[in-house]
Amino acid sequence: MKSIFKNVMVITLFTLLTRMLGFFFRIFLSRSIGAEALGMYQVALSVFMVLLTVVSSGFTLIISRMTASFRVQSNKKAIGSLVTSSMVVGLVVSIVLCLVIILFRNLFANLFTDANCMNILIILLPSLIFSSVYSVFRGAMWGNDNYFGLCVSELLEQVVKIVVCVLLLATGMTALQNAMSVAWSFTLSCFVSAFFVMLLYFFYGGKMDKPTKIYRKVIRQSAPITGVRVVGSFVQPLVALILPAGLMAAGYTSNQAMSLYGVAIGMTMPFLYLPSALIGSLSTALVPDISMALVQNDSEHIQKRVSSSLLFALFVSFLIVPCFIAIGDKFGVFIYDNELSGTLLQYSAWIMIPMGLTNITSAILNSVGLEVKSFVNYVIGSVFLFLPILILPKYIGINALIVGMGASAIATAILNIFMLKKKLKINIKILKSLLLMIAFSIPTIATVSFVSALLSHWIPMFFDLVISCGVGILMFSLLCIVFDVINISVYFIKFKEKFENKIKIRKIKKKKREK
Repeated sequence: MKSIFKNVMVITLFTLLTRMLGFFFRIFLSRSIGAEALGMYQVALSVFMVLLTVVSSGFTLIISRMTASFRVQSNKKAIGSLVTSSMVVGLVVSIVLCLVIILFRNLFANLFTDANCMNILIILLPSLIFSSVYSVFRGAMWGNDNYFGLCVSELLEQVVKIVVCVLLLATGMTALQNAMSVAWSFTLSCFVSAFFVMLLYFFYGGKMDKPTKIYRKVIRQSAPITGVRVVGSFVQPLVALILPAGLMAAGYTSNQAMSLYGVAIGMTMPFLYLPSALIGSLSTALVPDISMALVQNDSEHIQKRVSSSLLFALFVSFLIVPCFIAIGDKFGVFIYDNELSGTLLQYSAWIMIPMGLTNITSAILNSVGLEVKSFVNYVIGSVFLFLPILILPKYIGINALIVGMGASAIATAILNIFMLKKKLKINIKILKSLLLMIAFSIPTIATVSFVSALLSHWIPMFFDLVISCGVGILMFSLLCIVFDVINISVYFIKFKEKFENKIKIRKIKKKKREK
């Protein structure tokens, strides 16, 4: 079994690069097309993601798990049949969905508060077909631990999206035209990534075999996962429809409501997903790793992975929270030239902590076959999301979204942790580490605020942000190391052992050549 640490590092490096490109792309979009166009695109995209969930979510996970299982059995023919059968099913489902949306276009248009969003959704539809192909080959490569190829394809998709969008956008365009240009860039990038990952699959030695009745097993196992995720994916489009309507009921105009939604979702929320670059890398590597451990009945391995993963997710999530709480307003002004986005970032930064735990625990639950129960936890958490956005907009405006997201993430994380303890019969002790990290955050916030206030009188804002955040991250990390919240020496020992083993192997090879 490959080192999960190596897999996580490969995924993380590419993910960070991909996320950085995506982050700067969002900055470019917010400055180029404005909050209103960004809001329209986000609303249409949220509905599209429901359709995308149907053709990709269940297939990718099941194919990766079945591929990992076939790898243990060295059954390459079964993997080839699995890929072919799954691709046929995915293409049929995606084409049917596209036809349904087009034939009943007028009916679906009534879902949007802004009718222009339907035009954007139509442009996104071909991406369903491309994504159905991508998800099959992605699942096969994922199950084979071909993370490098997957990371390259995701990076290529991001690059194509940026290049196409920059070429399509022009001055003097309306908000709708700008939003449609972004949608075209999304569709074309999906085509390129699907074609590229298919080539990579064959490059890595993958094969396609005659479709067999294995498709029944794929459908049977993926249907519950797809079903629960489809239901879950309705959360974002419902928020996109309910929240602007609630803001309008509170006295905002349609344009103001869409702009506020665009600022919150398109400008502020991307900051909250920064830790997911690292946590998502770990989650990606965990699924086949734990799946294979289950096949081999290695309970000790599973317990170590779960405990270390939760602590890692907690530390990564906390790392940048003090910086955003202290000087989040400056980030909004510097990056987006939008003070509101920075203020919302300060208020919502704490949400990254329960979000990080939710992400990693959901991945572990999926690895041990508890997708349905994980979904139940997600539904319960969603109740805590919808109550605030239904009730609070007239009292606190767009801040209702922050309250709802925070309450939802906390509820889901707690339920997932209890589920893991019950299923795997392990002790998950993170409360002490959580309390210590909260305590360490307080002096870190004060330090970052002081350093930033001092530097702002002497140097440009960019260097102010870099130095202040660097001091905050370093201070928080040192506190965690000194008080033994994280044990960094373990990684140095592993690196040393690996390095010494390589030297020994080289010496043995050298002696053989001399003989």
